[in-house]
Amino acid sequence: MNHTALASVRLITDDVDRLTAFYEHITGVTADRPSPEFAELRTDKGTLAIGSTRTVQLFGPGSAGPADNRTAIVEFLVDDVDALFARVGDTVETVTAPTTMPWGNRSLLVRDPDGTLVNCFTPVSPEAQARFA
Repeated sequence: MNHTALASVRLITDDVDRLTAFYEHITGVTADRPSPEFAELRTDKGTLAIGSTRTVQLFGPGSAGPADNRTAIVEFLVDDVDALFARVGDTVETVTAPTTMPWGNRSLLVRDPDGTLVNCFTPVSPEAQARFA
């Protein structure tokens, strides 16, 4: 049997504590910290891993760099994006305040401290709600 499952997405940073604190703040999830160089925020659907630049040498020197992403958006499904914005709005860099997208999600787009885009969204149309039921 050939089984493939997405285990996690890992962000590389020079400051694991700062980046972990940001993601704990916006998600309300407490990170597991098996070492000072690594953190994992586990949700019902997936895991966001945060690794220190010092761990990159284990995969191959220079294979990844911190604060260098302009292609990916980390996304979190949240119960109420407007309530989240009310709670964190002035403590994070907001790119787009909560907006209802054409595909039926209400989305809040922010940047993490390393510049990665983070989309927190709540399905609001019947079609979007059905996709995430």
